[in-house]
Amino acid sequence: MSDNKVVVAEFESELDAEIAIGHLRAAGIEASLIKDDAGGMFPSLQRTEGVQVLVVEDRLNEAQEILKEKME
Repeated sequence: MSDNKVVVAEFESELDAEIAIGHLRAAGIEASLIKDDAGGMFPSLQRTEGVQVLVVEDRLNEAQEILKEKME
């Protein structure tokens, strides 16, 4: 199993990313997020820079299917 993490989705807010992570974790897929909002000082940067959800590369296809089903 690969430890490489890849972006499975990108959102305009941390809240939406956390919801996606919750769906993935409920399905047994470990997920994390990356955001650049100046340490929380400028949350508006989330809209322009995005909040990325990461999963291990080996679970990418499964994670995409889960998010497609749950987030659309």
